[in-house]
Amino acid sequence: MASYGTMQRPGTSSTSPPSTQPDDSKDSARKKRNDFKLLCPFNIPISPEAAAVRIIRNLRYFGLYYTLFVWIILFISLVPRRKVSLIFLVVMTIVTSLYLTLLRALPNSVVLHRIIDKRLVLSLLAIGTAVELIFTRAAIHLFVSLACGIPIVLVHAVLRVSDDLFVGEEACAAGELVPLVHGKTGDVDIESPASV
Repeated sequence: MASYGTMQRPGTSSTSPPSTQPDDSKDSARKKRNDFKLLCPFNIPISPEAAAVRIIRNLRYFGLYYTLFVWIILFISLVPRRKVSLIFLVVMTIVTSLYLTLLRALPNSVVLHRIIDKRLVLSLLAIGTAVELIFTRAAIHLFVSLACGIPIVLVHAVLRVSDDLFVGEEACAAGELVPLVHGKTGDVDIESPASV
């Protein structure tokens, strides 16, 4: 047996004798494995009110990703035939990115944050993009990409559970927090941090 980089004294063996004591690390690993619960980030909402709360929360949280998803579908649908429409889409994307960068670069600007509403500017840019696509005869691409993207976005927004599993959706709808005691939220059992 070769010993790479280690020196042994003559007469000593490199293997240790088998341990007669039970291995406590294996027992604790089994206990931890039994306590492990697989949490799925997707779940069917309990009520229509809970679904509405999830949609609003997920649209706020994943809004940029949802927009990029629909934008990518539109971009891919425009690539083969509508080069002019694609150029207009890219120009409007650059204008929107510059506006959002300006908002972030000037956080204390009264004009950008209080006088001009961000939602109004982004809505006008979205309407301008839609009008440009309609005038360049790419309206069918716009409507098909919206018809494909919006249902997928809504299904994700309804089924996606928030990362904070200690807050019940019934209480969120009422604006309250669920106490951190042993209880049940949807299909997930919740235990208080003191009992863990």
